[in-house]
Amino acid sequence: MKEDTIIPYELPEVENHSFFFIDQHIDPFIEAKLHQHDAWELYYVVHGHGTRIAGDTLQSFSEGDVVLIPPSMHHYWKYDSSSTDEEGYVHYLMVAFKHVFISKCMEIFPELRNCLANITFPIEALKFGPESSRAIRQSLSKMNELDELGRLCEMFRLLPTIFISTDYTFTGKPMRIERDVRRMQQISTYVMAHYVHPISLDDIATEMGMNRSAFCSYFKRYKGVTFSQFVTQYRLNTACELLKHSQKQVSEICYLVGFNDLPHFVRVFTKEKGMSPTRYRKEHLNEKNNI
Repeated sequence: MKEDTIIPYELPEVENHSFFFIDQHIDPFIEAKLHQHDAWELYYVVHGHGTRIAGDTLQSFSEGDVVLIPPSMHHYWKYDSSSTDEEGYVHYLMVAFKHVFISKCMEIFPELRNCLANITFPIEALKFGPESSRAIRQSLSKMNELDELGRLCEMFRLLPTIFISTDYTFTGKPMRIERDVRRMQQISTYVMAHYVHPISLDDIATEMGMNRSAFCSYFKRYKGVTFSQFVTQYRLNTACELLKHSQKQVSEICYLVGFNDLPHFVRVFTKEKGMSPTRYRKEHLNEKNNI
């Protein structure tokens, strides 16, 4: 394996689920090589040992280890072939979740917001110590025995454990090549927190420590669209989710996603999505009823 070849890796989309959970028994030779994805990865080694790459760090790992990999950090769990079970498999439990899952849950549930208020999310990989590892192993093992609603409830208990814990050591820093990825994460987080209200270029540029002109040039070069187009697309995608999964009126959704004028919202939505918001909702319901 060439260590400088990082594979963009899309986690399996699990329809109608908020996060991805897997109890994996696998031949280590077909496990994912050096890769990255845009989700937090919480990983518990049940059986097997080897070496782990996380960001700029190469370390050994063993059974019982629990590690948190931040979004977009490249990583690789390389199991020793001698550590497989009698069937030739290694075993791990893993839960992966987008950062938007945390943000949305904090918006909706004040209990979770109170727990996670004012925390600074890590940008380095973390290896949890004995106390936190024990609690996380118990939660992940319990998830394996629960239905989907039970897993969601357990996830709410798990989030404070992994993000408030002080029982950990750093086990990998982001590489310099990830600077732009981290910067875009910061921009995306800002948009998610402020999209309901007008977002000025001056405000977001200041947030990023740049002047307005430099920010606009940087963003267009990196994303291929203007910042205004990016925000509009996020608002429209959020509107699509509300149209599909809520009973709210189109007029209410318009204001919930940051548009201040209903006719303008309908025009922009129709231009981008090829149909009106009302037709979009109807098409989705028809598809759902035909499944």
